[in-house]
Amino acid sequence: MSHYFDEDPSVESDVRRIDVTVGSISFSLDTDTGVFSHGRLDAATALLLNGAPPPPATGAMLDLGCGAGPIAMTLAIMRPDSTVWAVDVNRRARELTESNARRLGLANVRVSAPEDVPAELRFAAIWSNPPVRIGKTAMRNLLAEWLDRLEGNGSAELVVSKHLGSDSLADWLRDRGHTVERVASRRGFRLLSVAGRPRS
Repeated sequence: MSHYFDEDPSVESDVRRIDVTVGSISFSLDTDTGVFSHGRLDAATALLLNGAPPPPATGAMLDLGCGAGPIAMTLAIMRPDSTVWAVDVNRRARELTESNARRLGLANVRVSAPEDVPAELRFAAIWSNPPVRIGKTAMRNLLAEWLDRLEGNGSAELVVSKHLGSDSLADWLRDRGHTVERVASRRGFRLLSVAGRPRS
C-alpha cells in the first residue's frame, strides 16, 4: 500500500489539475496519486491558506510537507521577494511542486528533500499541514526539528485536525516554550500560530 509520506510511491500516476483561489490569488495546480490530497484542495490546507496571518514580506519561508505545492505556490505569489522552500520526503511530490512552480513562473520556489536543506538556514515563517498520519511521536519529532530553525521573531502556522490531536499538540508546543494561539477553527480543524522559542 502506498502512502503520501512514502519516499517513492508505487501507485500508478494519475495527474489531475485543480484550481486554487486564496483571496485575490488564483492559480491552477497539478496533483497526482501517491501525493497528499489528490484531485482537490483539502479542507485543512484551505483553512491555512485563507486563515493564516500575512507572511513576512521577505526572507526564507518553509512549506513543510509540501505535497503538490498549494502552500508554497501561494506564499511565492504573495511574497515574490521571499524564497519559499518546499520540502517533502515524497519524490513524486517534489517533482510535482517543481513542475507546478515552473509552469507558474515562480522562480522563488526552492524544492528540496529534507536532508538537502542547508543546515544553517533559518526561516522567517513556516506554513504546514503536517503529516499527522506518520504517528504522534514521529510528527512531534519532525515539528521540533523544524520549529527550532525559526528565526528569533519567526512563527509557524500549523493546521491540525481536532480529532487527530490539535489540542494536545498545542499543549506540547507550549511545554517546549512556544507561545501558541488558535487563530481559526473550521470543520474540525484548528489553525495554530506558533512563535519561535526564546533563544538563550
